[in-house]
Order: sequence, then structure tokens, then C-alpha cells
Amino acid sequence: MSKIQFTKMEGIGNDYVYIDATGNDIRLTAQQIQKISDRNFGVGSDGVIFIRNSNKGDFQMDMYNSDGSSSEMCGNGIRCVAKYIYDHGLTSKKNPKIETGAGVLELDLIVGSDNKVQQVSVDMGKPVLVPSKIPVIWKDENPIIDQILPVPGYDLKFTAVSMGNPHCVIFVENPDEFPVREIGPIIENKTELFPRRINVEFVSLRGKNHLYQRTWERGAGETLACGTGACAVMTAANLTGRTEKDVKIDLRGGSLRIQWLASGNIIMTGPAIEVYSGIMEV
Repeated sequence: MSKIQFTKMEGIGNDYVYIDATGNDIRLTAQQIQKISDRNFGVGSDGVIFIRNSNKGDFQMDMYNSDGSSSEMCGNGIRCVAKYIYDHGLTSKKNPKIETGAGVLELDLIVGSDNKVQQVSVDMGKPVLVPSKIPVIWKDENPIIDQILPVPGYDLKFTAVSMGNPHCVIFVENPDEFPVREIGPIIENKTELFPRRINVEFVSLRGKNHLYQRTWERGAGETLACGTGACAVMTAANLTGRTEKDVKIDLRGGSLRIQWLASGNIIMTGPAIEVYSGIMEV
């Protein structure tokens, strides 16, 4: 066994274990990541994120789900990466660029009077609506907007969006009364439709330009929040005529502001919090 220093961080309840791998190229197996993420026998988290050096940006976010599988991107996770690199003195930039599996993203750090990052805005890029690029196995390449989703016993319609990772957005009357933990994994693993599996959002309106979502996250189960999912939710809500392009989204762990700019890019703004640091054996 070896000892590794880690930092537990969360963005509106979406929590990850962060490992600074800029000075030492730390690599862990899927089994080690599962152990760290275990909420009874490990640190407990939605997964593990390594902060690495990058030739494309200022730093790289290398992300793994709690089951050990890799993931392209996490909106809440990247905000915490930004807080970590600034608060821990790895950079003095307030507009760092972070390499992810979804490309290089630009961030805007909002720093408090204590010189610590309080909020982070992330340019999440343009939503992808072409089925083969999400990917979704579909009859054509037209955007999938409010289309029937075959789940026995349920009358569901979905909108498919990629924000660097795939999302299936479903509007329901009340997400808190919907069997998310029963239906979420069924949809996630419909590989005949979603060949790389998919994140699933169950959403309702709370008012004008105000939404509420629960997220079943691919490879992690239900999480308190999902930043890329919130961006996908706003995209789906606007495309189906439910909202405009500047919305507040409540998730179980907190709220995010999502804006769809005239440029086509989506901006996500929300908090990032450091919980604690420690040393673990893996």
C-alpha cells in the first residue's frame, strides 16, 4: 500500500475526492477508485478527480466515477478543480483553462475578500444535439426533442443532449414522487439506444425560468447535483418551449444559474467548497 494526500470537495452536493497529480503522476486502478469512493469503507464520494499538468490548458481534469469508470466531464467537478488550483497556489490566474475529456474549457473565478474562490462560472461550450455525436442510436440525425422513450409501464418522452457527456432529459410532474432509483438505471443501461450508457435527468417546472431536477448519473447512481446535466436540462427546457435562456435550476444539493448565450455557448455559475483534506492508504 502507498499513502496519497487527498482533498474532499463538493459543488452543491456533488462530491469528489481530488488528488493533486501535478508533481507526481499518480495513477489508480478501478478497484482502488471504488474503494476510495465507498461511503462506508472509504472516503466516500461520487468519484475521484485527478488534477494533472496539461499541454492544452493550464491544467487537466482526469475524472472517474465511483464505479471506477472514466467520465468526460463534470460541471460541478470542474468548479472544484478551479477552486483547488487557485486556493492551493497552483495558479494565480482568475481565468484558467482546464483540459477535460470534452475539450478545453474556460473558467471565471469569483474570489472573496479572504482571497478564496467562492463562485465559478464555466463556459461549457455548445450543446450537441446530433444523435450520433451524443451518442444515441437513432433513425436519423435530427435533434431528439420530446421523443417517446420506450420504458414498459411508463409514458415518457426524452430530449437527448451532450455537454461533453451524454444526457437524457425527461420532464415529469414531480421528480420527488417519481421512482428515479428504479427507472434511472433501466434508462442508463439501455445500450441498444445509448451505446455508452447515459446520464438521466428527471425535471419539473417550479416557475418562470425556474426548474427542479433529480439526476441519475451514469456510473455513480443518484447524485445530489450534476452540472453538465443542468446545462442539458436548460437546453431541453428551452427547445421544448418551457423556458427562456437564462434559468435557475434547483438540484437536491443546491442551485445553479445556467445561461445560453447568443454565441450558442452555455455558461454555468455555481459554488465550490473544500470540505477537508487527509492522507489515505490505497
